Amino acid sequence: MSEKKILTTPIKDSDLEGIHVGDIIYLNGYLVTCRDVAHRRLIEEHRELPVDLKGIAILHAGPIVRPLEDDKFEMVSVGPTTSMRMEKFEKEFVEQTGVKIIVGKGGMGPNTEEACKKYKALHVVFPAGCAVLAATEVEEIERAEWRDLGMPETLWVCRVKEFGPLIVSIDTDGRNMFEENKIVFNQRKDEAIQEICKQVSFIK
Repeated sequence: MSEKKILTTPIKDSDLEGIHVGDIIYLNGYLVTCRDVAHRRLIEEHRELPVDLKGIAILHAGPIVRPLEDDKFEMVSVGPTTSMRMEKFEKEFVEQTGVKIIVGKGGMGPNTEEACKKYKALHVVFPAGCAVLAATEVEEIERAEWRDLGMPETLWVCRVKEFGPLIVSIDTDGRNMFEENKIVFNQRKDEAIQEICKQVSFIK
């Protein structure tokens, strides 16, 4: 069995060479939860992010976080949210921030494909239904920014260890696993329908 592919932030372009759609990777270092409102603040409102994302990773997620003493926090559950909601912002977001890994749920579209190819980044998916497991891979929440947005939209700056498994869905060549699979699955569906129709042709 091959060794785990582990990326450690800050991530350089060269670190992503040879990683392709369908590969499984893990992340060490810094991961920041970042979803709809934070994207809109940067792209539409032109507000500077309070976190430097260059070379690190974001997670499309609205986590459940438990407050502790001394302004510390504990991650309870951190399941990814649907990435496609951020699609219209993602190209400009990657361009402006230099983020290298985008973690989410489900596929993304042509804006993200172009961003990943042009600026050398990856979109990866964390398996659904594993939000509590994901939380155990967060070693510490170091900071919380834009708390005025409420728990789901706050930028939770997390230090993670072997965060994953992360399945690469868009690579630095701009290949999109979800879109490629749609073509294959639709072809298989059409073939299956043709075969079924032969078997039930006696039904009028």
